[in-house]
Amino acid sequence: MHSRMWRGDENSLKTLIYQRVKCARFDAVKKDALIMLQPPRNVVIVGAGFAGLSAARELARAPVTVTLIDQQNHHLFQPLLYQVATAALTPAEIAVPIRHVLRNQENLQVLMDRVVGIDTDRQLVLLETGKSASYDALVVATGAQHSYFGKDQWAEHAPGLKTLNDALSLREKILMAFEQAEMVVEHDPVAAQRFQTFVVVGGGPTGVEMAGAIAELSHSVMRDFRRIDAARNRIILLEGGPRVLPTFAADLSLRASRDLIDLGVEVQTDTMVTDIARGRVTTTGGELQTETVVWAAGVQASPVGQWLSVPTGKSGHVEIDETLRPAGFDNVYVIGDAALLEVEGSALPGIAPVAKQMGIYVGRRLARTARGLAPPAGFRYSDAGALATIGRNRAVAHIFGLKVKGFPGWVLWGAAHVYFLIGFRNRLFVMLHWLWSYLTWQRGVRLIMHRAPKDQDDKKAEP
Repeated sequence: MHSRMWRGDENSLKTLIYQRVKCARFDAVKKDALIMLQPPRNVVIVGAGFAGLSAARELARAPVTVTLIDQQNHHLFQPLLYQVATAALTPAEIAVPIRHVLRNQENLQVLMDRVVGIDTDRQLVLLETGKSASYDALVVATGAQHSYFGKDQWAEHAPGLKTLNDALSLREKILMAFEQAEMVVEHDPVAAQRFQTFVVVGGGPTGVEMAGAIAELSHSVMRDFRRIDAARNRIILLEGGPRVLPTFAADLSLRASRDLIDLGVEVQTDTMVTDIARGRVTTTGGELQTETVVWAAGVQASPVGQWLSVPTGKSGHVEIDETLRPAGFDNVYVIGDAALLEVEGSALPGIAPVAKQMGIYVGRRLARTARGLAPPAGFRYSDAGALATIGRNRAVAHIFGLKVKGFPGWVLWGAAHVYFLIGFRNRLFVMLHWLWSYLTWQRGVRLIMHRAPKDQDDKKAEP
């Protein structure tokens, strides 16, 4: 009697366990199945960087209506912004109008507006103009912005480099520094030294490339200035860690540091910035007198986490799963520099290849679900490597497991950047500009367009 009852209970228990295990196996695909039953017809993409633009292009032939929203009218190739800031390239060579890029995509419209929030209950993207855009599926690719680690007051004296306006403002600041040094050197050499001192904060790829570019610019412009002494030019790179390019292999990092020193850059590692004010930078190693500071030390994500009310990392990046969706959302994707995706315990870096591959994945996923097809497997990043240039004939690269330095690395760096540029015209003009600069040692865009008022110049020239 008891044995028979136990066998019945055992069978029931086994059945219950089987059903629960079966349900657990399908938990991971329930969301995908739901989307297949209700395919998206109206896709909104916020941001026209590498991630957003790649997603939009993948949806060109999908049975959906795409709305691409960006607060600028152009797609910007950010990796070369520092060359605009150091008078090596013009803005038109690294930017292209969004509407021109996507002019043949009939299922897409472009809105130039600024997103101020997202109403996930009503599935609306809220815009600064008071309008809104409704969505069935939302792709957020709003990128990242400067982070001063809680010291936002430093931004006034240490601008970063994220937009064309940033690059142009910095270009004029750097060029004006030489002009002002020329004006005051004879009667106030101390003030001239401040103008001839340039401090770059942050030893990552952006900081290394910026420091090298300023060093080369300071060499090339000296032939046009009769009063200031080139030997008094100081370019200082500050890095809080033990070495520059900390994400690169140690030997590549060492080579980059040596190349910077050969260019005349003072590399100060294990040096933390404690304060930045007008005319000075205070560090753990002492105080630096300078009128030009460039911030390349940190970034934080745009306020996507606040808009969606989802968990974020310490820098505001939205935590996403392998389908590039934040927890709790079936139809919202966060990609590019705004996202935090960990692979084997490490977060994917905020670089163009990651953003582009994320955009392609999400675009293909939405295209398949819109056609009623099964979505692809989870996102897998294909890491080709990393590159950084230090200056003319100087670069380091780790590509497909190979370490390349010096001139070969520099050529490889140039080829990779030309490849990622959008548009034949931009590729052609960048290559021609680089060739001209290489052959003549000249920088052709040393223009100061918005000179500071005279009273401000005089005030800056004071000791």
